[in-house]
Amino acid sequence: MLTVLDHVPRSLLETDPHQLHRVLASPTLMHLPGHRPEPLFVSVLLHGNEDTSYRAIQMVLAKYGGRTLPRALSVFFGNIAAARARMRRLPAQPDFNRIWPGAEENSLPEHAMARAVVAGMRERRVFAAIDIHNNTGLNPHYACVNRMEQPFLHFARLFSRTIVFFERPLGVVSAAFGEICPSVAIECGPPGNPASEAQAAEFIEAALHLSAFPAHPVAAHDVDLYHTIGVVTVPEHVTIGYGHSEAAVRFDDSIDHLNFCELAAGTRLAQAPGAQSVPLVVTDDAGRAVTEDYLALRGGEIVTARAVMPAMLTRDERVIRQDCLCYFMERLPYPGSAATSA
Repeated sequence: MLTVLDHVPRSLLETDPHQLHRVLASPTLMHLPGHRPEPLFVSVLLHGNEDTSYRAIQMVLAKYGGRTLPRALSVFFGNIAAARARMRRLPAQPDFNRIWPGAEENSLPEHAMARAVVAGMRERRVFAAIDIHNNTGLNPHYACVNRMEQPFLHFARLFSRTIVFFERPLGVVSAAFGEICPSVAIECGPPGNPASEAQAAEFIEAALHLSAFPAHPVAAHDVDLYHTIGVVTVPEHVTIGYGHSEAAVRFDDSIDHLNFCELAAGTRLAQAPGAQSVPLVVTDDAGRAVTEDYLALRGGEIVTARAVMPAMLTRDERVIRQDCLCYFMERLPYPGSAATSA
């Protein structure tokens, strides 16, 4: 399933993501040499419809051309088949950002592939890892970490002062690589934005030029820290719509404008006329259903039961069905100068 290359295919820099299958027939790990031998790992197209990662790596490779990179670079081109269809994943596929070591299931060929990628990068003494994503709602650009340790925070701060610590979902590439090197996932807003692609490329290049991560703590005033405390999903049998639809759950047309806004208890998220209980599910970091802690049904409306901050609220039903409606977050106190592992 996994192809390994030691060069840049000639047509890669001119190929659009939905045509990448003409150049790379399967998920591919590409190793390139650099002045510093410990490689930077970058994962692109784990979700086939999120192409900022691909455009960014094209920009970096085009800039250096035949010149030696500042540091060795390993690029994992993920769900090429889904990119061909311009989809997050194909219906029969697992999510390519849920297949990595630490996932609840590990029996599929994709899980074996992900384990092989991590093992190979461990042998190469990987320096750091970047996972690049887009999202479909209105969100600021932000960085995500799975460990509250200073190298991770320094790395994330290179991309954005907004940093989100998360423990779920399981099986994500940033958590798997976080076991062996500083690792970060970056969220670059909707795909198709040249400014986002340039920012992601600049982040990759900055990481390539790092010789080490600073030993001193990140200044508290330089970061805004958040922690995901729950994921909100829609049961398969519950219909959803927007505005004046006839669906069981009806969101406002501008629901994604609530992303990264601190919502007070009692804030309306949707209408649910006729519902006898909240027709959404909130799951915490331990995998427990905690819907009643966060959502309530009042007068046919779904409202927040406590103060929360949503992220990644989306109006894209396919994304909602394949992943989630949103995440709930809360502010996280700065860990101070102590390097702690969460």
